[in-house]
Amino acid sequence: MATGFFRVPTPVNEPVKSYAPGSPEKEELLRTYKELKSQQLDVPMYIGGDKVYTDNKQPMLQPHDHQHILGHYSEGDASHVEQAINAALAAREAWAAMGWEHRISIFLKAAELLAGPWRARLNAATMLGQSKNAYQAEIDSACELVDFLRFNAQYATDIYRMQPESSPGVWNRSEHRPLEGFVFALTPFNFTAIAGNLPTSVAMMGNVVVWKPAHTQIYAAHMIMELLKEAGLPDGVINLVYVDGPTTGDVVFNHSDFAGIHFTGSTGVFQHIWKTIGTNIHKYKSYPRIVGETGGKDFILAHKSADAKALATAISRGAFEFQGQKCSAASRAYIPSNLWEEVKGYVQEDLKTFKMGAPEDFGNFINAVIDEKSFDKIARYIDNAKESSEVEVIAGGNYDKSKGYFIEPTVLLSHNPQYVTMCEEIFGPVITIYVYDENNFEDTVELVNSTSPYALTGAIFSQDRYVIEYATKRLDQAAGNFYINDKPTGAVVGQQPFGGARASGTNDKAGSMLNLLRWVSARSIKETFVPPVDYRYPFLGENK
Repeated sequence: MATGFFRVPTPVNEPVKSYAPGSPEKEELLRTYKELKSQQLDVPMYIGGDKVYTDNKQPMLQPHDHQHILGHYSEGDASHVEQAINAALAAREAWAAMGWEHRISIFLKAAELLAGPWRARLNAATMLGQSKNAYQAEIDSACELVDFLRFNAQYATDIYRMQPESSPGVWNRSEHRPLEGFVFALTPFNFTAIAGNLPTSVAMMGNVVVWKPAHTQIYAAHMIMELLKEAGLPDGVINLVYVDGPTTGDVVFNHSDFAGIHFTGSTGVFQHIWKTIGTNIHKYKSYPRIVGETGGKDFILAHKSADAKALATAISRGAFEFQGQKCSAASRAYIPSNLWEEVKGYVQEDLKTFKMGAPEDFGNFINAVIDEKSFDKIARYIDNAKESSEVEVIAGGNYDKSKGYFIEPTVLLSHNPQYVTMCEEIFGPVITIYVYDENNFEDTVELVNSTSPYALTGAIFSQDRYVIEYATKRLDQAAGNFYINDKPTGAVVGQQPFGGARASGTNDKAGSMLNLLRWVSARSIKETFVPPVDYRYPFLGENK
């Protein structure tokens, strides 16, 4: 039994290692990368205390070398989803009753393991399975996931510490209970940290979880589950299944104990889930918590006073790191006419120096997109642009999937601010630029605000503080994460809580207390020390 209110270790952002030539971390990462690449893993589902294998084996491929098989995962069916739900519910009572400091200790231990002996392994898995270069893997699967675990531990403690005022003779208390039932975590391919955070943030607050990762991220998801098991996560608290989306959803969203969903993925899928939950609302014990971060059509808006070199660097990094496969990636830019030629020159110079290939070559800034479906979709946007009279391809535009799913970083110049690539999310290494009259800034601000249904990230570049203030106010609903003189990517846990509104999601800010509050149900307790023994209030006294 707890005899004190405990302080968790003060969270500090995990330092990003450089992987410079000759550094020990580079040598260890390359060694681990080659070791994993040489193996073929047989990856099970994790249901309760069992590793579940099936006869339906599906290959795990490298996007940059799709003929190389990293192993196979056991694909499940509806019965495995049912088993996972049952295992979660069976584990719920003991997990919810565990002292909060002991729950949190498991995830703090996982953070230390990941920052230390597991770092190279999870980074290498992300490089192999998701085609991230060493730096992108480091800031994702090592640093960001460590930060999520550490900072969420602090936020959980802060939530439990929040208590109401009491009046004379009364003691008021608040409990923050886990939700009644199980939570479904549906995670994307593009960030290992998101795949780890969505189930663990929920579980940290005493909930039990059924976790379904994207099939193209299973290789690293399996590593996360192994890490959590080593950290001491009890059986059944998080159950990892590999079942197709419609089958999983049919079981999960029809279950009376469905208590919530923690989601990152496409807008279309999230809207379908929301509609399904609404249709089934009468089946649930409680109104489910719906938390989701979906897509973005993220912008860079430059004023005529902007620094051209800083602006060009923001485009080169913000649009093309991890092949533009970030929901925060810059995919539309509005450049004033007085800066365009200079900015174009800088961007074209940058792209000429980009090297593209497998992540094991640390000289490669660009790697492959995730799979053939994504490759074909992005290629269609590029082909249509080449055929359009409204657009020019001013850099890149080529692609090749013979060995891996490689697409050149592509810059489009649109003469129509409503051209399709200015409006639709592409999720690849393509940015579309619209050059506006340098004296029409205010009209362009309104154009930025109204062009896209999304509102995830955006950036303003200017050296004029009045302009910065104006854009910040006018675009207050256009981006949940807004950047001033910086690229619209790279949010850091504890510094820039991440999420957007409009079609970009519920804006519950992963990496903040706001998100964890969604996974608890508060109970107010009032204790009266000396209760009244007569129903009569003073106002009932005789008037004289």
